[in-house]
Amino acid sequence: MSNDRFVVYRTRGKRHGPITRLVSPGDLGELIKPFVFLDYIEAPAGSGPNFGFHPHSGIATLTFPITFEIQHETSTGQIDTVKAGGLEWMMAGSGIWHRGKAGGESPLRGFQTWFSMPPSHENSEPCAQFLQAAELPEAGPVKLLLGTYGNLRSAIAPPVDVSYLWVSLAAGQTWRFDPPAEHNVAWAFSETGSLQVCGVSLERELAVFDEGSGSLEFRAEGGPCCFLFGSAKKHNHSLQLGNYSVHTTPEALRLGEERIRALGQDLRAQGLLNQ
Repeated sequence: MSNDRFVVYRTRGKRHGPITRLVSPGDLGELIKPFVFLDYIEAPAGSGPNFGFHPHSGIATLTFPITFEIQHETSTGQIDTVKAGGLEWMMAGSGIWHRGKAGGESPLRGFQTWFSMPPSHENSEPCAQFLQAAELPEAGPVKLLLGTYGNLRSAIAPPVDVSYLWVSLAAGQTWRFDPPAEHNVAWAFSETGSLQVCGVSLERELAVFDEGSGSLEFRAEGGPCCFLFGSAKKHNHSLQLGNYSVHTTPEALRLGEERIRALGQDLRAQGLLNQ
């Protein structure tokens, strides 16, 4: 199996209860930005994480609940439910608080990703968008979560140039990804099964590939394999980090954190931060 690229970093992340942290803005996020954060969620039925109101600014979050549903509420008053296999997209922009509650009767498996935003959107008006499983475009073994893939376009129009994919291969099946011309970062996380790529085998492991525009070929070894895959044009701004925020400049970070502090005071006055 030939590949034009190689693996530069591998990790199984750090697990804390039902959450495995695979990428943070202060570590791998610098290598694969605009993908700056990735959590893998895995828990028995009925014991998944429920997150009370917490803030963000400067980023967009994408939650992909593979086997469970999420009730989601924002500080703007928007409330929605995403069923298993759907997507929750939230553009934090200038600042927003949100909370989520996992539900369903199946064991929980899913992901949350943060994307760093360009200056044009890091302090924009926040918004949220939700898609159900049937609304996600598919082609062969690929389900498109965000951005583009071949002729497919996601219903969510992100302000970053990405191909964010969920790939399901049968035993022995191969899949080749030829990145768009401007994409120069890529990574994969093998969630189930054993995945062969660039001469290595990944099992419940994330691999970062060397920067470039070369093709990547994946093969499911021994049995079926499902994996999360991201490719993008690298975010060319530095990452300015707050507790819940990622911005491109110290001034943009200051504005975002001021905004979420003010929103937090409003929520506290309404008694919502204790729920």
